[in-house]
This record gives sequence, C-alpha cells and structure tokens, in this order.
Amino acid sequence: MSRIGKLPISIPEGVQVTVSDDNVVTVKGKLGELQQGVKPAISVKIEDGEITVERRTDSKPDRSMHGLYRSLIANMIKGVSEGYKIVQEIVGVGYKANANGQILEISVGYSHNIFLELPPEVKVETITERSKNPLIILTSHDKQLVGQVAAKIRSLRKPEPYKGKGIRFQGEEIRRKAGKTATA
Repeated sequence: MSRIGKLPISIPEGVQVTVSDDNVVTVKGKLGELQQGVKPAISVKIEDGEITVERRTDSKPDRSMHGLYRSLIANMIKGVSEGYKIVQEIVGVGYKANANGQILEISVGYSHNIFLELPPEVKVETITERSKNPLIILTSHDKQLVGQVAAKIRSLRKPEPYKGKGIRFQGEEIRRKAGKTATA
C-alpha cells in the first residue's frame, strides 16, 4: 500500500470538492477553481469531510498512480484555500525586473529587455529596494502553473557558478566554482 496514497485528505472550511461520473475531481474555494482528471483504476471517495483515494488493483501502474493522484488532490485543496507563493531574486549588477499588470519586463544583461506575458491565474509583483537584489513574487492557486512560470523565468538567465549572477529561487544554494588562478 502506498504510504502517501492511503493518507486521507481533510477538507477545510469553505472548500467544496465534487467527483463527477467520468472521474473528474473539481475543487472550489475562495481563491479559485481547479479540476483534475483521474484514471479509472483509481477511485476517489468523499466521506465525513475527508477524501480517500483507493486503487482497484495492485499492479505496478496502479500503485504508482495511487500516491500521485492523492498528492495532486491535496495540492489542489491547499491551492484554493491558501494559495502558493514563489519568490525569485535577480542577482547581478544592472539586472532588474518590472511588472505592469500581467506583463513582466526583465533586464538581465542581454542587449534587449525581455517581456513575458503571464497567465491570468498567476499574479506577479516586483520589489526593488536599494542595495538589495530585486525580487519577483509569483502567487497563484495552481501549484503546477506557478511552478512552470517560475521555471520559465529562471530559464531566461540561470545562475552561473563563477559569480552567481542570474535568476534564482530565494534561498537556493548555488554551487560556486573557483575561477582561474594566475601563475607567477
């Protein structure tokens, strides 16, 4: 039995969960609505304010899907009730970011600024303080979407190992390398 899959998911106040006949789980909360299709080999049951995910057989594909769908449903419930937040920092002289609505303008050392249009489900905020690295704050109710957007932003200028310049997640450790040494 999957250790993660057999754990029940409690439904917090203000969150509605429904399972349709074609195995689509819909979660509604104060921050939005999310849907996730579930394979027929996995059954989702709602009883007494808790959700249980069960598999029909012990075959390897069903065992692998058991914990996955339980985690996806738990992430959806947390997303519509609390939301997800990712903070990225931009390290480098002259590197900066500016948000105008859903368009993020990033200047990270290229000959031109990069304009990135974000999905409407993701809210973006930038903070620029003197003598501190600029921050990009992404918030959304969809964990998969906000993670994908953050990965796309990071891919525009990954942190390099010699000076550490680039876009990184806040608190991320970058393995640094020693540069060239002059021999006398």
